[in-house]
Amino acid sequence: MTAPAARFRSARRVPAALTALVVLGVAGLFLYDLAAVRADRPGMGWRRELAGQLDQRTPADLAVQLAGGAFVLAGVLLVLLAFTPGLRGILPMLPPDPAAGVRAGLGRRDAAQVLRDRAMEVSGVRSVRVKVGRSHITVRAVSHFRELDDVRADLDAVLAVGIEELGLAHPPQPRVRVGR
Repeated sequence: MTAPAARFRSARRVPAALTALVVLGVAGLFLYDLAAVRADRPGMGWRRELAGQLDQRTPADLAVQLAGGAFVLAGVLLVLLAFTPGLRGILPMLPPDPAAGVRAGLGRRDAAQVLRDRAMEVSGVRSVRVKVGRSHITVRAVSHFRELDDVRADLDAVLAVGIEELGLAHPPQPRVRVGR
């Protein structure tokens, strides 16, 4: 039995690189200052100034609250970037050979265009709007000369075949509305 196809994840290279550079710079600065103090030299001026400021300021000061808020906001942003899946516009497809380890995806707009073209081939359909989500496909069709129930039945059949031929790992369920 094969594992279910997982969603595509964003690489997030820029936020990861920026975070790594900031952490590396701060760690290098602290390491240099620690080595200087251990070598019986005075600590860096900014560290003495920071220690003096921390002696004088309390958590009720506006500057301390603003700095704390900025750090919290940066932390929340990094956590949000870590947990959001990214690349939500790509739907995973069934692999042709699960042992090969090849993954394929289909863009939502591309899937919507394919299904729209299929729906336009149904007799009596004048216009169609298709929106593809992760779990549902919303189809709104305008019919002009056939009975609405007949058009809807034909659309259901055509969309069922079209969705199956897309080869998606988790085929969305169609929601079809037909009007005049």
